[in-house]
Amino acid sequence: MTGGEKGRPSPAARPASRDGVDIETFIEMMAVERGAAENTLSAYRRDLDDSSDFLGSRGTSLAAASSDDIRAFVSDLAARGFAASSQSRRMSSLRQFYKFLYAEGMRGDDPTGPIETARKARPLPKIMSEDEVDRLIDAAAASAADPDVTGAALARARRLHALVELLYATGLRVSELVSLPRSVLRPKNRLVIVRGKGDKERMVPIGERARDALAGFAEALAALKAPGMPSPAEQPWLFPALSESGHLTRQAFARDLKALAARAGIPAARVSPHVLRHAFASHLLQNGADLRAVQELLGHADISTTQIYTHVLEERLIRLVTDHHPLSETSRD
Repeated sequence: MTGGEKGRPSPAARPASRDGVDIETFIEMMAVERGAAENTLSAYRRDLDDSSDFLGSRGTSLAAASSDDIRAFVSDLAARGFAASSQSRRMSSLRQFYKFLYAEGMRGDDPTGPIETARKARPLPKIMSEDEVDRLIDAAAASAADPDVTGAALARARRLHALVELLYATGLRVSELVSLPRSVLRPKNRLVIVRGKGDKERMVPIGERARDALAGFAEALAALKAPGMPSPAEQPWLFPALSESGHLTRQAFARDLKALAARAGIPAARVSPHVLRHAFASHLLQNGADLRAVQELLGHADISTTQIYTHVLEERLIRLVTDHHPLSETSRD
């Protein structure tokens, strides 16, 4: 057994069963047919061993368990203090296992079918205020315009300024942002064509401030050309790495962004590329944007993903009624 995990003692005795053989057969299938990684296989094995131990303590086994037995296992996980996410992972392992047993004709039913587990609550996204975003962008703009900064240091400062302006203007995923090809921009172009998840393309508008920042970065890049060496400006990426080939990495951008936040007087732990993407969406909704339009701009395939921002809409509706309804206290002041 995985041994008294979270305080539950090992059963003193358990019925003879094929659990061990069935588990290993399932693991072998996942490795050979699904190409599951070693860490994934180990997780499945731990989950199924723990389930088997619990069922053994009830006088049954994985192969013979009923839906009531599985419900008891879920209750046991909760009693042992497992978080909803951990409970869901255990149930996912069991569902995959029983799907395998059914497909192989080793069981005629799936006891996990009627079982619902605790859903992991989706946390509200971290949000930056409009004032904080302004401070962040102002700090980036100040570094990009510093007359004492030259050469590669100037190119890095202007690259960061352009990245922050473009991210807040478009709400792109960080992977989409850093891998943009130079070809997405044309002179005076007000739209960027982005290839997102599932290789789907979408058009995202960009504002004048972002275009000006990109122009400043391009100018600094052009000045970096060394004799006999290709200029970074000649690379195919909109945001090339300056010390090596390829585009800027997500990790490097996240690191630079946290350093920028510290210079702007904002706790670095509160700032990331993803937080700026959330700020883009939240500030649009706060200022009257439609949820479906924000879904399209963010590249969400399903509106349910965008609905993490419904708290912003609720606040906007409450403010609307409070400020404008004739019977509200505020409107009568």
